[in-house]
Amino acid sequence: MLKQSNKLFAICCLAASAASSQTVTTLTREVRNPYGLVTGPDKALYICEIDRHVISRLDLKTKKLTIVAGTPGKSGYSGDNGPATQALLFEPYEVRFDKAGNLFFVEMKNHLVRRVDKKSGIITTVAGTGQPGFSGDGGPAVKAQFRQPHSIAFDPQGRLVLCDIGNNRVRRIDLKSGLIETVAGTGEKLATPNGAPFSPQTPLNGPRAIDFDPAGNLYLALREGNQLYKVDAATRQLAHLAGSGAKGYNAAPQPGLTAALNGPKGVAWSPDGGLYFTDTESHTVRRVDLKTGTLQTVLGTGQRGDGADGDALACATARPHGVFVDRQGKIYVGDSEAHAIRLVTGVKISGSPLPAK
Repeated sequence: MLKQSNKLFAICCLAASAASSQTVTTLTREVRNPYGLVTGPDKALYICEIDRHVISRLDLKTKKLTIVAGTPGKSGYSGDNGPATQALLFEPYEVRFDKAGNLFFVEMKNHLVRRVDKKSGIITTVAGTGQPGFSGDGGPAVKAQFRQPHSIAFDPQGRLVLCDIGNNRVRRIDLKSGLIETVAGTGEKLATPNGAPFSPQTPLNGPRAIDFDPAGNLYLALREGNQLYKVDAATRQLAHLAGSGAKGYNAAPQPGLTAALNGPKGVAWSPDGGLYFTDTESHTVRRVDLKTGTLQTVLGTGQRGDGADGDALACATARPHGVFVDRQGKIYVGDSEAHAIRLVTGVKISGSPLPAK
């Protein structure tokens, strides 16, 4: 019965794949190595460009690209308490907005988080000293040390949560008090156990990217672990969503728990009931259904390239890092080494996997 069940599952998934209607459109090629991205309160798209060391703004109507933070082509750490457009940044990796519309971003090479005031455009550092290390828990975030922080997200309480990947920890900043704490990770790069509490006593194997859903559940990508986890807002327990731990890629829709992943480096919760992620080293964007557990590819061929607009599954990409899904379900992708921003629409959700018998 198991072979028959697997065969039926394969037929179901192939049919769903054949019916796929997802399309991809390239929005701009003016960016240089785009990573994290997000839509802002003004409905424009904000993009981290690590080659130019800037945060740029793409007007989605006119497609005009402008700089909102950083000096194009120059890296460094300077400019606090002045105009953000005159500051020096060093590889900004991810960008987010708080509820008031202020812009926050994390700089991997500067080991810190900075803020651009919505009204004045003034830039300040809110966490990190600019030097790598691990210190500061229980004290002011501006005096804390990180090691190559990669990802940030706001929880429903407005606290800033950060993937401190070089320290194998997830940390949290209370922006009202300015204090920082570690919420998960021992600092050891060890396997992350399913069902364990999301706490400083539980190891995290390369926490690379995070996102929250409206209910406050946290989603976490483990780069070295090649796995995705959900942290339940009520129980604070880790639940394994996808990734067997093996490194690889298979284009066919399949059960997420037994699928091989290849360097997941961006995650985005979607109102369609899925979690989208950039599977960077397989040059794809994939989706895991949060109800059925089915994993499918929504962009990319599995081969490195720079594909044409049209069928999203026929469009090759080059190490995409950033992914964001807006409230209308539009999927924005930072196609990093193709130096392009892609928009994916019309995703056809694959059929549910059949239980093993």
